[in-house]
Amino acid sequence: MTAPSLPALPAAGTAIIGTGHHRPDRVLTNVDLESMVETTDEWIRRRTGIEERHIAGESETVAEMATQAARAALADAGIDPSEITQVIVATCSDEERSPSAAGRVAQALGLAAPAAFDIGAACSGFSHALAVADQGIRVGASRVTLVIGAEKLSAKTDYADRTTCILTADGAGAVVLKAAGEPGVFPVVWGTVPDLVDSVTISPPTGCFSQNGRQVLGWALREAPGIAQQVVAAAGLQMSDIDVFIPHQANLRMIEPLAESLDLREDAIIADDVITSGNTSAATIPLAISRMREAGRIPAGARALLLGFGGGFSYAGQVVRLP
Repeated sequence: MTAPSLPALPAAGTAIIGTGHHRPDRVLTNVDLESMVETTDEWIRRRTGIEERHIAGESETVAEMATQAARAALADAGIDPSEITQVIVATCSDEERSPSAAGRVAQALGLAAPAAFDIGAACSGFSHALAVADQGIRVGASRVTLVIGAEKLSAKTDYADRTTCILTADGAGAVVLKAAGEPGVFPVVWGTVPDLVDSVTISPPTGCFSQNGRQVLGWALREAPGIAQQVVAAAGLQMSDIDVFIPHQANLRMIEPLAESLDLREDAIIADDVITSGNTSAATIPLAISRMREAGRIPAGARALLLGFGGGFSYAGQVVRLP
């Protein structure tokens, strides 16, 4: 195949022109979990707000879910896959170390020699990937980029641990980013908290997802509001300019007080996709964006505040204008 031509000049900005998502067919409810581990539907709802989550089949891979989300985003954007010059997948649960999930997506879509790579920043991975994609387009390294968050956390879950198995789920969300005459993705604010690096892990010897929930919740309530303020200021905006708040969908009992602390407008929309999608790590933000748009909950041109945080302990956020 012939490599696609790249823009000769950097772009003034980037625009999100399409979104898409994929959730596996199997639904695991709280009642289902009652027969698997010592828990109850009432306890799970009270502690997390989650009612159900989607679980991939044994042979369903991260790359396959990412590809399905990508196809949906391309259809929403109304562009041909041949226009894609870069693919970035954010994931911490891919089954393969090589090739990358992004490479698998490019192969499945029949793309012509795009740049393709993964980003492993766990729950903040999508916001990291979106920032890299935005920067790449603005310096002329890509013209149209697929940014995908995809996870199969069920394969990294200990279903004997009632504190974590009630959270995790599988799925993918994608956006199509294109060069534009003005910014549609505003500057990223990102970093890490070294003292909390072990608070969220997928590590030996079990290789399963584990977290110190109290540490994560404490950080989210104490520090995340200030970071959200920095993100909005970096966009040259006020919190009153934000139409939609889409944080990492970790736990509704974390999202609600975090949103309340931000002095958002009364009519601002707060993402709550975690209720029926569970915690899908790097996929939660793009999954929520796509599903909320599909349901008509987000008006065209809305300014959305994105904020991811978790494993690493990394965080990243930016304001975006949605299609």
